[in-house]
Amino acid sequence: MPNDLGIIKTQSFTLTDELTLKSGEKLGPVTLAYETYGELNRDKSNAILILHALSGDAHAAGWHDGDKKPGWWDNMIGAGKAFDTNKYFIISSNVIGGCKGSTGPSSINPKTGKPYGLSFPVVTVEDMVNAQKKLIDHLRISKLLSVAGGSMGGMQVLQWTVSFPEMVRSAIVIAASVTHTAQQIAFHEVGRQAIMADPDWQCGNYYGKAVPARGLSVARMIGHITYMSKQSMEEKFGRKLKSDGNLKYDFSSDFEVEGYLRHQGDSFVQRFDANSWLYITKALDYFNLAQEENLVSVLSRTKSSFLVISFTSDWLYPSYQSKEIVKALKISGKDVTDIEINSSYGHDAFLVEVEGQSKIIPPYLERISK
Repeated sequence: MPNDLGIIKTQSFTLTDELTLKSGEKLGPVTLAYETYGELNRDKSNAILILHALSGDAHAAGWHDGDKKPGWWDNMIGAGKAFDTNKYFIISSNVIGGCKGSTGPSSINPKTGKPYGLSFPVVTVEDMVNAQKKLIDHLRISKLLSVAGGSMGGMQVLQWTVSFPEMVRSAIVIAASVTHTAQQIAFHEVGRQAIMADPDWQCGNYYGKAVPARGLSVARMIGHITYMSKQSMEEKFGRKLKSDGNLKYDFSSDFEVEGYLRHQGDSFVQRFDANSWLYITKALDYFNLAQEENLVSVLSRTKSSFLVISFTSDWLYPSYQSKEIVKALKISGKDVTDIEINSSYGHDAFLVEVEGQSKIIPPYLERISK
């Protein structure tokens, strides 16, 4: 099994002080799970922060001991890859509210000795970024060469440029938007309702009992439909049947696309917490970079160079949303490169369109490194 990064171990960092959230509530202790790849240079000028999407985590590249597959962006991070670990020091952090090592609803509440469940406070994308800032301070890095991410990761990137403009030299925003449309919120709400309708959810107090597997599985299936495109689903499945073609009404997964979605849902239940899904999707829905301001005036305060990448078949975060970001950046006089990649993979293109992104990102990083 080829592996230029060696076996990777997830690290953890715990904030010494409580984190004050946007809601005004305080959360602590707060632990962030993170991984690093490559070496930090002497003047600490080659650090790149990678931020994950909704269902991602800190394990972006390399292999964990015993794993059957590498990190979620392994095809982009490593020696000679788009984020070249021969040149750059890569940091990947799991968000607060998550369930893969960072403090979230499944973590133990020190005040009760039990998992937080729904007593966990509301968290926002801004809160996630504020926690990441503490991690970067802990690593004694005063300025990031770049902050990069797709989907929810791209939203975190945008928040970084607004919250900490002096710390971000460049921003790589992939398949993202500055806020959710009613349709995007609607998809998330159906998933949340599927989880909460599962009898095993028990108002979020299911830890140590049966998990709401059916609800979370359905939520994941709904999400997965939005990640693909009509073309990619047609090419992969069409109307192919798993059975002999005889009609039957036992409502098993006759069509291959049905079996695929059920597999995606079932496997997701094994690695993700239902309450984290509720909290993180809500954080995405609350995200609004401009708030009550004009987007141009908000982005005018940033000091980063920007690379904005979108994909032609992405209907979850369609290209027009990236174009809105680009337009506002150009009006505010920022250095911005806008690339739309022709792809049939839908929103998932940011994970699988390696060749196209690998032609764009290395020369961009090389330019802003000078």
